[in-house]
Amino acid sequence: MANIDLSRIRSNVQGLNILRNLRLVNNELGTHQLRLGTGQRINNAGDDPSGLTISTKLKNRYRVLGAVYDNIGQAKNMMAVAEGGLLNMNDILVTMNEKLISAATDSIGDEERNAIVQQLVQQVAELGDIATQTEFNGVSLLNTADDFNFQTGPSDQTTWSTGSFTPADLGMTNFVALTDADVIDDTNYATYEAEIQAAMTTVSDALTAIGSLMNRFTAKEDIISVAKINTEAAYSRIFNADMAQEQMEVTKFTILQQTSTSMLAQANLNAQSVLGLFS
Repeated sequence: MANIDLSRIRSNVQGLNILRNLRLVNNELGTHQLRLGTGQRINNAGDDPSGLTISTKLKNRYRVLGAVYDNIGQAKNMMAVAEGGLLNMNDILVTMNEKLISAATDSIGDEERNAIVQQLVQQVAELGDIATQTEFNGVSLLNTADDFNFQTGPSDQTTWSTGSFTPADLGMTNFVALTDADVIDDTNYATYEAEIQAAMTTVSDALTAIGSLMNRFTAKEDIISVAKINTEAAYSRIFNADMAQEQMEVTKFTILQQTSTSMLAQANLNAQSVLGLFS
């Protein structure tokens, strides 16, 4: 800081020193007021270049994790649709097995057996409808063998393999060929029973696979959720303003601004003391 000589009135060095300090105070005050107004500690690259770089990467990771979290949720929704279809198919197969056992006993007559066969024919048709009509976003889930790849990490994928569950693909050859005129009794029910059991096993295995993968996705959701929170916390600490601290700084620099302004006015009057030499 320059030395002050009040006897040299053509240069108000004291005033210039105070003016320089006042400008610095105004800059600091403006910075802290801006932070209070925006809630951001970094409002331009010059505030903290390295902090801006780090916080930008953290913000990008947070948004990527958000997209991954949404992907997992959509994958679970997709699989839930397939699960619903398979559960309905399983219920139908259980009912068919029950009716098949009823048809095998001689305690019922031809009319009852015929009614059972008609019901079985319709249930086979319903199994086919479920397999062909179970869709998600226009994609068939139970009518074809396919692999679905879900982006469940920033650079990781999880694959879900499905298959075709039409009566023919379930190995229900005799049921597919069944007509209302056919008869099921104790002489041939075992053939149909074997097809029912094989179909139930296939459907049950598919449900087990879906349930296991959905549990895995639920665990992934929890991990991603925790990662999102921690990433946002790290980003906030670097990028966002500490409002309490900024308010304290504003109060400090407001006082300094007022005192500097007052002292600048006083410095402008100091030169008048030289006039006393001429009286």
